[in-house]
Amino acid sequence: MDLSIIIINWNSVDFLGKCLASLYSNTRGISFEVLVVDNGSYDGCAELIQREFPAVRFIQSQENLGFARGNNLASKYSIGRILLFLNPDTEPVGPALQRMVACMQSQSDAGAVGPKLLNTDLSIQTSCLQSFPSLLNQVLDTEYLRALFPKWSLWGNRALFEESREPVSVDGISGASLMVRRAVFEEVGRFSGDYFMYGEDMDLCYRIQKAGWKNYYVGDAAVIHHGRQSSKLQSNNHFSSIMIRNSLLTYFRVHRGNMYARVFQSATAIAALCRIVLLGLAMALAVRRLRKQLLLPSIAKWARVFRWGIGLEV
Repeated sequence: MDLSIIIINWNSVDFLGKCLASLYSNTRGISFEVLVVDNGSYDGCAELIQREFPAVRFIQSQENLGFARGNNLASKYSIGRILLFLNPDTEPVGPALQRMVACMQSQSDAGAVGPKLLNTDLSIQTSCLQSFPSLLNQVLDTEYLRALFPKWSLWGNRALFEESREPVSVDGISGASLMVRRAVFEEVGRFSGDYFMYGEDMDLCYRIQKAGWKNYYVGDAAVIHHGRQSSKLQSNNHFSSIMIRNSLLTYFRVHRGNMYARVFQSATAIAALCRIVLLGLAMALAVRRLRKQLLLPSIAKWARVFRWGIGLEV
């Protein structure tokens, strides 16, 4: 078996059907299997698979194992020489997976391979490539700076803006579509169970590179990623904002030490406070009521991030 495609579902059944349809209609010339783990959501995905995709191997988890543990579970049941960890809210375009597999086969030092991720409107999803997290790139990560300096090495996604027909070595690849050589995946210890959601992809890519392998970006392979559909279910309380920072804190503790992690948390609080002040000024100066209403959710988000930074949120 060339490829095992592993999908972790949590309340994403509407996207899962489209994802599976795109896999079976576009993937040609390679032998592959598909495994789906439902992380305790019981959203009808079992019935969908039984009715429309009987070839899929379905695993029902009684609880929400999270992204890392769910993928690790499915990998133990898979048989492919190459593993593809794929979000349920994705749709591979054309021969994307074939091109990724070809890269894995042609680059003997490839530990992991990632495609170009596209938003629903087919614009480039710049988060598909990232530098390994650091205090500097996390504190300076704002939409304004990214727009002003899109090719800055601090972001790690320069390859997205430079057309290349050859695979490009990069730091981190998004877990939304992350292809890994099985032998390498097992060599580095699979996904770390320290992460529940977010951060596990950067952690894995870091350990792959540290073990002497490379992570490659394949620019002529495209996958549509509709984006964070599961976490949107809890967007009203800024769930993802806190989960992302908890994962970063774990990453820094593991790879940089406790002191570095504490400095990151404190710096996050300071950066959040600065944003609250700026947003407050913008709200005070706003003339239209509609604009004031649009600013309120942002203020609420950064207020919660500030609380996390000073240890009042977990």
